[in-house]
Amino acid sequence: MSTPSLSALPIRRLTPRDLTACADLSENRGWPREEHKWGLLLTAGTGYGIDDPDAPGLIAACVVTQYGPLENPELSAIGMVLVAERHARKGIGRHLMRNVIESAGTTPLTLHATPNGRPLYEQLGFKTTGRAEMVKGRFTPDASDTESPAGVTTRAATAEDLPTLIRLDTEIFGLDRTHVLTRLPAFTDQLRVAEADGEIVGCAGAWPNMETHVVGPLFARDTQTAKALIASLGTRTDRPLRTDIDVRHEELLAWVKARGLGSVAFNAVMTYGITELPGDWTRRFAPLTVAAG
Repeated sequence: MSTPSLSALPIRRLTPRDLTACADLSENRGWPREEHKWGLLLTAGTGYGIDDPDAPGLIAACVVTQYGPLENPELSAIGMVLVAERHARKGIGRHLMRNVIESAGTTPLTLHATPNGRPLYEQLGFKTTGRAEMVKGRFTPDASDTESPAGVTTRAATAEDLPTLIRLDTEIFGLDRTHVLTRLPAFTDQLRVAEADGEIVGCAGAWPNMETHVVGPLFARDTQTAKALIASLGTRTDRPLRTDIDVRHEELLAWVKARGLGSVAFNAVMTYGITELPGDWTRRFAPLTVAAG
């Protein structure tokens, strides 16, 4: 099939029934299948895909997760932009992204771009507004990690905590993410909160992703509280940890590296239609997943 025909193929909405096809596409590009993550993204967000004209399956896909009022979202995060290897560099990714941009209308967009994907996004009008560092490794606490910061304790989150967590997350993230936060108890293997003087001052989750536990989301009143939350997760799993930390959190990055997590990659945080993300970055340490902003 010619290149012009490929780049004009129809784009359709994906559903949870497309999970296996999405995971197959991930595997085709050398990514982990990540079926657990795909399951969340296809229910909390909106997937877009292009069917293979010659065989069952997808030749391209992405997911868009919207935040803010349902009827008038204030931000859309794009993730899992994938094109099958045999159809790469034929304009299909551009075709898919242009459809997402047009569908968003006036809603600002954000995404985490790999070095390979960044040139396309720049050509489409996205601007780099930040940077995140992926770190991974077995968390090895030292003696000081058995003691939380003065006045701070960590514990497993309960159903009764959800309204408070949603209010705190909305304040820090800058937009309402109720549809994502309410899925965390089922999605994560661990969901923990930090308390000080009887008040919740932070939250972190650890969810299964292949052989690792991904730490995210991670939001807290300060770096010391974020450290306490990571330590509380890391000492309760036998899997390596993985997370993506805003590079401006230099102290936290140095701390996790001193405890066994090594640098894996850097991704550019990019936006379209806004010059910076909403919320308070000083209290937002790691996303739930870079695929959902």
